[in-house]
Amino acid sequence: MSRLYDATFVNLSHQSTSIFLIGTFLVLMSTSLMVGWLLSSFCREASGSGIPQLKVAFWRDFGFVPWRVVWVKFIAGILSIGGGSSLGREGPSVQLAGGLGSKLGGILGEAKQNRRAAAASGAAAGLAAAFNTPLASVTFVLEEIIQDLNSRMLGGVLLAAVIGALVVHGLLGPQPAFTLGNVESPSWLVYVITPFVAAFAGLSGMVFQKTTLGLRAKRKHFRHVPAWILPSFGALITWCLGIAVFLTTHRLGVFSLGYADLSDALGGHLAWQLAGLLLITKLIATFSCYGFGGCGGVFSPTLFFGAMSGVFVAGLCNLIVPLTTSDVVALAVVGMSACLGAVVRAPVTGILIVFEMTHEFSLVPLLMLGSLVSQAVSYKLSKESLYDAILAQDGIHIDRIVPPRDLQSWQQLPVSTIAKFQPVVVADLEPVQLEQFLQEHPYQRFPVIQKGKLAGVLTRREAQAALVEKRSPKLEPAIFCLPARSIKDLQHLLMESHSGLVVILDQIDGNILGLVTLHDLLRAEVSTAERSGD
Repeated sequence: MSRLYDATFVNLSHQSTSIFLIGTFLVLMSTSLMVGWLLSSFCREASGSGIPQLKVAFWRDFGFVPWRVVWVKFIAGILSIGGGSSLGREGPSVQLAGGLGSKLGGILGEAKQNRRAAAASGAAAGLAAAFNTPLASVTFVLEEIIQDLNSRMLGGVLLAAVIGALVVHGLLGPQPAFTLGNVESPSWLVYVITPFVAAFAGLSGMVFQKTTLGLRAKRKHFRHVPAWILPSFGALITWCLGIAVFLTTHRLGVFSLGYADLSDALGGHLAWQLAGLLLITKLIATFSCYGFGGCGGVFSPTLFFGAMSGVFVAGLCNLIVPLTTSDVVALAVVGMSACLGAVVRAPVTGILIVFEMTHEFSLVPLLMLGSLVSQAVSYKLSKESLYDAILAQDGIHIDRIVPPRDLQSWQQLPVSTIAKFQPVVVADLEPVQLEQFLQEHPYQRFPVIQKGKLAGVLTRREAQAALVEKRSPKLEPAIFCLPARSIKDLQHLLMESHSGLVVILDQIDGNILGLVTLHDLLRAEVSTAERSGD
């Protein structure tokens, strides 16, 4: 990936302007078209960062990852990021390594329904190798994938992360991913400015999340455009923005990872005005590439957004109070941790990953303070992390596939977790219509609507008896609740219901949203026990 980028964009940047323009356009568009073809032809699950998909595979498929995800992600990731698209390599590394771990578990004899530990360990090793951050990779897998810092898989995940880091140390040496400029112990002034930097970085991350989700939603309406062409739209926007920045500043930060400009920011060699320009253009390029279905992650871009946010805010503050180069670098590091933590919703990972990448222990208190502020901003503006929001947008609600940790947690889940939505409802009790209705639907109980309101529950036995006896059917009293009620409350309501059915009503207008039967509750409990038994 790095070799592809160096051989194309870096080498072309030293050529004439016309050669650079033509060369980068051909590279970026051709690689994005190949990526689109790979994803649409072989494996749509390999698009995006891959972390949400691995999370679903971990819980819903017991850690089993198909082989096509691995090889498509590997090739498409190299072409996409090495070809200049504004995306990161860490998400693909996690999905790729998690998939390889799952396949290796299969080779060693593990059944498909018993590969969670292998997938989680592979993901930790992949992230540790990508960032050279073993501690952060452990906390990320526990926070984001497993969602339990006390998981019994901790030992395997920790061992895999250590091995991944040792491999990187053996190949590249023990140096950190980024080298900071001369950083001194933070002054009181830096602590005062840190909340403002963290809030601005968190806000930048939320803008990225909202725009990405919005573009993904609109992309589904582009049905007249072949799916394999869509990633090229993001590539074209990236090329236009990247060329504009390059011609005015001779910077390549909009393309690919942007690590060269990020390193300059962490070295104190980037003007705050330029940081603001790179922040805006990189943000637009990244949500365009991701929103149009490119192959790449968000770790590196969010770190880039955060660092540029820190330099930009520090530059504005420097107009009022004098800041040293060391202060600016410290605030850039705070921005990195804050932005990543806000988008991913893994604050411990956000702190550790930046600390391990920089090896500056004196900055840890600043990172902790910044994390508190950015989390507050993140939760204020969004209920979900980017990964969970993407899954929800694709119709996958993570709270319905991740089992609760104990009985109390299970009983506190909302009724909407196990409810059947879009239920079959009886709206006409006339004999002819009722007989036809029973022939079309095999269920035993039906909510009945009369005059636009819930009138009761009709059982199949009563409906058939009424048709034979040529009388109006008798309705059972309807027991109903709101979707936010807990499963514990639902259990009591089911015991009160003569029909064994509880109707879920909308809180605002009282419309029927769904229903839950005793069988639904029992099936959900059995499924939860099976998912949590690994």
